[in-house]
Amino acid sequence: MLKLASGLITGLTFGAGLALAGMTDPAVVLGFLDVAGAWNPALAFVMGGAVIVTFIGFRILRGRRHPLLGTGFSWPTATAIDRRLVGGAAIFGIGWGLAGYCPGPAIASLAGGRIEVVIFVAAMLAGMIAARFISAAPASASPASASPASASPAALKR
Repeated sequence: MLKLASGLITGLTFGAGLALAGMTDPAVVLGFLDVAGAWNPALAFVMGGAVIVTFIGFRILRGRRHPLLGTGFSWPTATAIDRRLVGGAAIFGIGWGLAGYCPGPAIASLAGGRIEVVIFVAAMLAGMIAARFISAAPASASPASASPASASPAALKR
């Protein structure tokens, strides 16, 4: 229960910080992305502050054996820059640029009850579900790779 309460308090604090910094206003985000027009640097300062806090936090946590409310850390292990990562980043960036929201601010903006935010979050969730189905689906066999003997080791790893 303490873990759940900690997560709730952390999420509420994060959402309040996003709202306070103006990141729940798509005009601020779109203004940041409009480098050739009326550029708004506010998002750059929020990102810079987040990077500094995260850097310090990771340095502190790397010295600990386990988290306060858990038995072990789940540090990321993936280091490859592959098609899946680049494709996901491109889709994220396109959605961010078109709507002015990314997941955190969009969820925080649900508290405002605006229909466009509800539609964005619904579309975002649908995209997440679709991505899981697509990545879980077996790759279709082409004539050149119809048998396992003709498949390359790289193709077998996918």
